[in-house]
Parts: sequence; C-alpha cells; structure tokens
Amino acid sequence: MTDIDGLRRILTENKTIAVVGLSANWWRPSFFAAKYMQDHGYRIIPVNPNYDEILGEKCYDRIEDIPDPIDIVDIFQRPEVTPALAQSAVAIGAGVFWMQIGVVNDESARIAESGGLEVVMNRCVKIEHARLLGGLNLIGVNTGVISSRRPRWLIY
Repeated sequence: MTDIDGLRRILTENKTIAVVGLSANWWRPSFFAAKYMQDHGYRIIPVNPNYDEILGEKCYDRIEDIPDPIDIVDIFQRPEVTPALAQSAVAIGAGVFWMQIGVVNDESARIAESGGLEVVMNRCVKIEHARLLGGLNLIGVNTGVISSRRPRWLIY
C-alpha cells in the first residue's frame, strides 16, 4: 500500500494500533510515533516483554496476548523477525500489517497479504498521518500559519 487514498483510508478507519517494539524511552522513534498517534485519538497497545506499561497502557509480551481487537500491527523490529510477526497479525485477525521506515521484508508482506491483511512497508505511521491528515510542519505540529518566511525565533 503506497497510494495516498489507501493510506488515508487506513489511518481514518483503523483506530487501535498494537506497536511491536515500542520503547518507554521518550527519545526513541517508536515512542515518539506512538505518543503522536495516541495524542491524535488512536489507542496504542504496546507489545514489548521488557516493560509492564508504556504511555499509560498495559504492555504485552506478544501480539497473541492482547485480549482486544487490533486494527493495525505497527512493527518497530528488525526485518528478519517480521515473518513471525506477520503470522501473529494474521492469527489475531488484524486488518493492517504496517512495517516502519527501514523495515522491509517481502516474505512478511506475502504472509500478511495471503492472510487477508493490508500491508504498508517502509513508511512511518506518524509521518503518514501528519502528511495526509494534518499536523506536519517544521516541528511536527500544526501551527495554523502558512508562510514562506522564516520565523524570527528561528533566525540565529
């Protein structure tokens, strides 16, 4: 899935995201992306055996341990471990298997697609949300100001 209409549809129709590999460290990309999505109305369910809770949500060891329905399985893991994660996403009946920037695995995509899931690969859920549904600018938030002039506070 790379077309704008498809990505926009995925992000508007699916509101529960299991983030595999979510870190509790605020400086990690997984935390930043998950916090952004949570702040924009999505329910984030962390999947990481190293933590009990992240972003106020109970953390699960495995995708299969999550008792609630999952719309999107968002992957922050090395590409070589994603085939097993794709099988898990199919097993729980998720709708979308989303591999973050830098995570590319064609076998995982085939597994997920053959299981009926939509696949997004090598894209960031936060960046795509900001790009397609608003909120993207210099500092990642929507200021409501449209200008080609550099703000004075950015000039050193």
